[in-house]
Amino acid sequence: MSDLDLKGLFQKHAKTLHSFLLRKSRDPQLAADLTQESFLRLAEQSGGERIDNSPAYLYRTASNLLIDHQRQQIRRRTDLLGDDLLHEIEAEGSSLDDITAARQRIERLQEAVAELPARTQEIFRLNRIEGLTHAQVARQLEISDSSVQKHLARALAHVMERVLEVDEQA
Repeated sequence: MSDLDLKGLFQKHAKTLHSFLLRKSRDPQLAADLTQESFLRLAEQSGGERIDNSPAYLYRTASNLLIDHQRQQIRRRTDLLGDDLLHEIEAEGSSLDDITAARQRIERLQEAVAELPARTQEIFRLNRIEGLTHAQVARQLEISDSSVQKHLARALAHVMERVLEVDEQA
């Protein structure tokens, strides 16, 4: 793909791609960054295989980049949650065995959350870690309140099952 073709694609699709990402992320800076990254990946890819539908490639790339970003955010927040809990346990003057057991439980919790689908992880994070109500989560993600409740029920069941499963094996 020539620079001229890429420039034309940018002029034609940058604003709509940015709007698409802004609608999904609700973060103007993130939307701008992911828009640029999507075009950068298109430019890098065009040196290799031929891309038949460049706009579709851009939107798919942008969607994947946003999903990757959300997963990283969830992991980061879950890691921070684990660190906060661990500091509380250490501050209480707990024994080394208690601290080790707490670390293991936190790791199991983080692993269980990481196994959830991305959307369920996001809902879990917003509700359980950031403290948003079901209604607030539903409004932010533009889904129904009952959908939030179903995702949370599945998430909590999975997390509890995984944590208890390991506890029973120990």
